[in-house]
Amino acid sequence: MLSTIGRLPVQSISLAITGLLITTVSLAQSYESGHQALQVWNSEGMANTPTVIKIWLYFMLVTFAAGLLFVRKHIEARVVVVGVIVALLITKWFAPMLGIVVLSGFVALVHLICWSPALFLLLKRRIFIKQRSFYALWCGWVTVVIIISFVFDIRDAAIYVMHMAAR
Repeated sequence: MLSTIGRLPVQSISLAITGLLITTVSLAQSYESGHQALQVWNSEGMANTPTVIKIWLYFMLVTFAAGLLFVRKHIEARVVVVGVIVALLITKWFAPMLGIVVLSGFVALVHLICWSPALFLLLKRRIFIKQRSFYALWCGWVTVVIIISFVFDIRDAAIYVMHMAAR
């Protein structure tokens, strides 16, 4: 399973994630909780998030979780699921362990790094155009979900990177 993913630019992604983790250890600065790029994304931030964003997040969770139905037979589903799991591990475990304040912009940057291989593969193979199946429908839908997420993630990640570069 992972050997197939190895054909993607995994080394580049690993290097980017390592650089991201090393260079974004936040100094002792207090941030408020929330969903904006320079706010801490934690349970309090989630609680204060507008309902429409909470609905979108749960919708994304269901969409990505549906990929588990297809991981056994389809590389695209494996890459999507692995990207989501790696992003969660970075934001929920590695970053706090390294003392990185998990701002929403940091989460957005992690999404861009971890989900880009999946988006690339989904767009390259275009299963959603070539086939008529539940899997093809899921491929199309997860592609749309990632693209919509990236519209917001690109903005938040840019704000975050500019903030960290100015420090």
